Amino acid sequence: MRVLMLAPQPFFMARGAPLCVSLYIGALLASGYTVDLVTYPYGEDVQHANLTIYRVPRLPFIQGIKPGLSLAKFPLDLLLFCLALWRLCMRRYSAIHTHEEAALMGVLLARIFACKHLYYMHCDLADMMPQVSLLKRCCQIVQTFMVCKSHAIIAFYPQVALMASRLAPGKPVYLILPPVLGTLSRAVNEMDILELRKRWHLGSGPVVVYTGTLEGYQGVHLLLHSVSTVRATIPQIRYLIVGGQPEQIERLQQLAQKLHIADVVCFTGQRPYTEMARYMALAAILVSPRCWGNHTPLKLYAYLYSGRPLLATDILSHTQILPPETALLVPPTSEGLAQGTLELLQNTERARQLAANARSFAEEHCSRSQFLQKSRQVYEAFAAMS
Repeated sequence: MRVLMLAPQPFFMARGAPLCVSLYIGALLASGYTVDLVTYPYGEDVQHANLTIYRVPRLPFIQGIKPGLSLAKFPLDLLLFCLALWRLCMRRYSAIHTHEEAALMGVLLARIFACKHLYYMHCDLADMMPQVSLLKRCCQIVQTFMVCKSHAIIAFYPQVALMASRLAPGKPVYLILPPVLGTLSRAVNEMDILELRKRWHLGSGPVVVYTGTLEGYQGVHLLLHSVSTVRATIPQIRYLIVGGQPEQIERLQQLAQKLHIADVVCFTGQRPYTEMARYMALAAILVSPRCWGNHTPLKLYAYLYSGRPLLATDILSHTQILPPETALLVPPTSEGLAQGTLELLQNTERARQLAANARSFAEEHCSRSQFLQKSRQVYEAFAAMS
């Protein structure tokens, strides 16, 4: 069976949405499907048997796509729709599988070409919109249309599954938690960790590690405001911020200078995804200081598997996935993050137990074998739909 997948993201790129696309391509290929992927012109080329990538043309005034909402997506999405339409004219597909806003295209194309449409719902799109009432309302209307008119939905996290079920009662909605990727489950030796300490001048003290993008909702500014309190008690503390665009890093470095903590905070910029296991192994604490939103960050699953204690803010993004015995949950404030950091560094037995509980939870709920099994069951049920 051949599936047409529409992914309005750079592919491949080591960040949330493209990683999810990669996971579901892998699940389809493992289940014996052939996948034609229509996507943006940015990202690394990947080679897999039974996968063909079709990219829309580059536009001279768009150099790349940042995470989240972007005006640059509109012309690219128009090209994506045209290319998907052309592929459907060229050959017959058993199904259309869409990601994020491409679900709107999938609904229309499925009607035109009389094929089934599976919508992989990464997030509540309205939740990602700016706080403008009219924009949010328009987005909610479009999202309701996409959910109601798709034949089935796969949800990335519990809250979005509940929302999809409310929008379209009786519609098949499947919740499948993503697995930890293979590159993050590899063993790391002591020499790898020593090399990172030397490269980033981290000394021999405890290191608090954040990995991911540096968008405002990630709460890294709150983390920086917490550093002085922690350093007053543990002077040898270091913070390592892995990820982000140059302009974002510059703004946060300026904040660190203003707070007089620049000597204990290191920004690495973006690093290859294959290195993430080493950065997480280096950590005394892995932190997710996200300050708002319902969307669960993909890195959370890797954090759970890492064997390191996890500090996270007590918001729905985290709590819908994290049982309280797997992480220390604190208020989304600089004070909360500071107190949580000190608690984990000073209470080593509690930190060890949280890390062990998190690893057990990840192995039980986020294994690759479970992900493939659930995905295969969903695709079989979807293929059998009349």
